Amino acid sequence: MAVHRKGATRTITTGAVAHTQILDAAENLFYLQGARNVGIDAVVKRAGVNKMSLYRQFESKEDLLQHYLARTDQKFWAYFDASIDKHPGDPRHQLCQLFVDLAQRTSAASYRGCPFVNVAVEYPDRSHVARRMVADNKTRLLQRLTELASAAGARDATSLAKCLALLIEGAYAASQTYRPDSSVMTALPMAAKLLIDAAIVDRARLRRRPR
Repeated sequence: MAVHRKGATRTITTGAVAHTQILDAAENLFYLQGARNVGIDAVVKRAGVNKMSLYRQFESKEDLLQHYLARTDQKFWAYFDASIDKHPGDPRHQLCQLFVDLAQRTSAASYRGCPFVNVAVEYPDRSHVARRMVADNKTRLLQRLTELASAAGARDATSLAKCLALLIEGAYAASQTYRPDSSVMTALPMAAKLLIDAAIVDRARLRRRPR
């Protein structure tokens, strides 16, 4: 919003706009530099606002961190659901698609690892609100994987989901520890498919098997 006065124009940032600008800045800085390392001064500078504007929108840095994690959670499930939606009614291919898309996402030059893992490393106290939010995201992921594994016909859906969850966490780590020119992430969909194929009963094949 622009307010015109004699000889000058002053821009006033509304609360909603300031909230978005601050959260955008925090998201970028927290993800690239670490939530614990980044101070309020850096956030307000990146957002183009002053400290008073920040504290009108967020009670504290911890409050800002919680909003960052809540937004990150929403984005994660948007990625997850976008993969699932590519194969409606086909849970086996939905599981496989998750890893095709994950391999692509984790191979991007700008990828800095799982933001939840990054926060967990920065905040060792498991009782901290940030760690609880991380745990909530991972718990829900395991639940969704279990539901898909069960729908796909896995003999032991819980075990398959745990294996796939561990594979996902391994992919997050590998994306950061291998050299940028490494092709290791291309093996992720194959690794997932091997686990999925080994765990899911092929009922059609069983029906054809001679007794």
